Amino acid sequence: MEILKTIVPTQEIQYPPSGKHLLVTFKNCAANILDCEDSLRSLVYDASIATGATVLEVCSHKFQPQGVTALTVLAESHASLHTYPESNLVFWDCFTCGTTCKPELSIAILAKALQPQTLEKQLIQRG
Repeated sequence: MEILKTIVPTQEIQYPPSGKHLLVTFKNCAANILDCEDSLRSLVYDASIATGATVLEVCSHKFQPQGVTALTVLAESHASLHTYPESNLVFWDCFTCGTTCKPELSIAILAKALQPQTLEKQLIQRG
């Protein structure tokens, strides 16, 4: 899959050293998407955009025999998704600096695609 990029003059954007850090564990997910690198790259892009963040770059790695890590570099910081198909488990970590982004808006996008039976979330104010 082609790397998705949005070019933004980040040197002109300054964010305060504070923000929100969202940690989500999706449990008992639908197994059909958890090992598909292309689908997960698109998913992290969509989930990151949903927060109001500016995606600068998407990168990923497919592990052998299974599992994928996909992440977005954001103008506001970063987001990452780690899958464990053998356990039907997914970890999502989204940190955004400043006050304009809402990392919690990514949850609905991720839950729709991953179809977890349960999820645990924690939103931490940093800075």
